Amino acid sequence: METSLTWSIAESLTKAIVEHRLMPGTKLPEQKLANHFGVSRTLVRQALFQASQNRLIKLEPTRGAFVATPSVEEARQVLAVRRMLEAGMVRNFAAQQTPSRLLELKVHVAAEKKVMEANDVGQRTELLGNFHVRMAELMGNEVLAQLLGELISRC
Repeated sequence: METSLTWSIAESLTKAIVEHRLMPGTKLPEQKLANHFGVSRTLVRQALFQASQNRLIKLEPTRGAFVATPSVEEARQVLAVRRMLEAGMVRNFAAQQTPSRLLELKVHVAAEKKVMEANDVGQRTELLGNFHVRMAELMGNEVLAQLLGELISRC
């Protein structure tokens, strides 16, 4: 139960960071987060640690947790890695494509169009970011899907 709560809190924080509801440098007070999620500070601390493993949150001794502020160079490096992975993945996907996989991607693109038309910024960010993650999942490569998800979160 605690593990799923910790994961849920970490996912909520990740989503807020990716959707720019929590901006780089924002302090993340444990007690405030514990009150918000209705959990103990221990669970919040575990979730912050989990998010820090993906470099989305920086934990500073005696100061607390902050939304990470990546350097311009780090951002360039993350984007370069994404381009390399995504280009190779697209080539592999095209070589292994099936009608059902293509249909799944068409459904995803249709959902992207729908949220773009509705101007739903949160959903748009999530769906656009997850296109390549979804492609990796359809290929059955969970390691690639996880790596892409982490890289996308860091963008």
